[in-house]
Amino acid sequence: MAQNKFKRMLTRELSQFSETSRSGNQVAEWVTSTYFEKGEDELELEKSKNRIPAIYAKRIIHQAQQVLKGNVPKYGVEVEDDDAMGSMVSQINTWNFDLFKFATISKDHPLVSMAYIILQSERSLLRAYNVDPPTFIKYMFVIEANYHKTNPYHNATHGADVMQSCHVLLGYSVVEQVFTDLEVFAALFACAIHDVDHPGLSNQFLSNTSNELAILYNDHAVLENHHLATAFKFLQAEELDWASGMDDKQRQLFRKMVIDLVLATDMSKHLSLLADIKTTVESSKVAHNGKLVLESYNERMLVLQGIVHSCDISAATKALPIYKAWTERIIEEFFQQGDRERELGMNLSPMCDRQNPSIEKSQVGFIDFIVLPLWETLGELMFPYCQEMLSQLNENRMYYFSRIPESPRCSITDGPEPDDRNNLIASSEKRKNMRATMTKGDDCSDLSSIDEADETTQNSD
Repeated sequence: MAQNKFKRMLTRELSQFSETSRSGNQVAEWVTSTYFEKGEDELELEKSKNRIPAIYAKRIIHQAQQVLKGNVPKYGVEVEDDDAMGSMVSQINTWNFDLFKFATISKDHPLVSMAYIILQSERSLLRAYNVDPPTFIKYMFVIEANYHKTNPYHNATHGADVMQSCHVLLGYSVVEQVFTDLEVFAALFACAIHDVDHPGLSNQFLSNTSNELAILYNDHAVLENHHLATAFKFLQAEELDWASGMDDKQRQLFRKMVIDLVLATDMSKHLSLLADIKTTVESSKVAHNGKLVLESYNERMLVLQGIVHSCDISAATKALPIYKAWTERIIEEFFQQGDRERELGMNLSPMCDRQNPSIEKSQVGFIDFIVLPLWETLGELMFPYCQEMLSQLNENRMYYFSRIPESPRCSITDGPEPDDRNNLIASSEKRKNMRATMTKGDDCSDLSSIDEADETTQNSD
């Protein structure tokens, strides 16, 4: 299968990367544990009395009602500086949108405001599907309240960021006419709710501690299933059921699409999703003289899953100040999980050791092995619209790569070895050459070039 070839090639690359230094090995272990779907024999469960209870509590409906006061505000929420918000909204179709500033101007309601602006003002999707705006706003207040503010990364600002990024990509002419309005609605809504009630801990942590959610979902896409269940649980409440204006067929299809889209954000499905998208896109181009034509629902949904997933990990494609801000937040969330693992006497997960960080190298590895391959595929799909993102991605990579030797955060006992930089350069060039091989000839339409990449790696060992 295509995904097995991708996994085999990536495993070889990670093996070389891990040999560059001790911190390189930690990064390789993190990528493998996060983005490789595990077989049953690889799952290790560690018992713990510490458990995170599932949260289904309804909150702040009364607050939403007070904000509404009969009419929905222009931006979904009341703001103090209408001019400042108007200036932000004028930039909502741009890639490097400052969500942190937007969160401040929206008085810490970035998700409620973003969802209303995009779905009502920008795309008129609420109107198109008979959605009652006040009910929708109340629902979004509850969703936003169930994003944990204490999470450095997986919070409502992240949800709004992913939604806004998806809005930008779906506005490009190359895909604008590909998807139906309901599919676009489902994708944007999926982005908004895709991490609701995220505990700031990984799926693997929940499984290792026999958490209630892991037991409920049998260790499969634990958090993704929980986000979906939480979002649709709230929708069952009459006062929050904004989808009541849809007919039964629309509502059922909408739910199915949202489920498929959020489940695709499970990072362990990354490789299989990437392989399937590459195969589908290249097959479509071969069959239609180089043009992207997605005739079936399954083909459209697969590409839409790729777009949503790309937006979920799109921080590395943003302007460096934005990328650095998100990096600091995700690293701190990793460290907080590591702190809990240390308290519980568990083995620390890769990249979660506050006392032995490898931040710069982790970002280089994340870009090389995860973000770049996916965005290169998206770049082919949306050419030429994603070239700016790919260029920024390479600049961001070089920023962190250039700081690996002199990283002030690296400890003396686990600092880069003397030949670390040379090893990293050689490893980087080898990956670059392998990708160049993959994009020649048949553009990986049959993925035979991956075998050539494997052979290249073997010959150079």
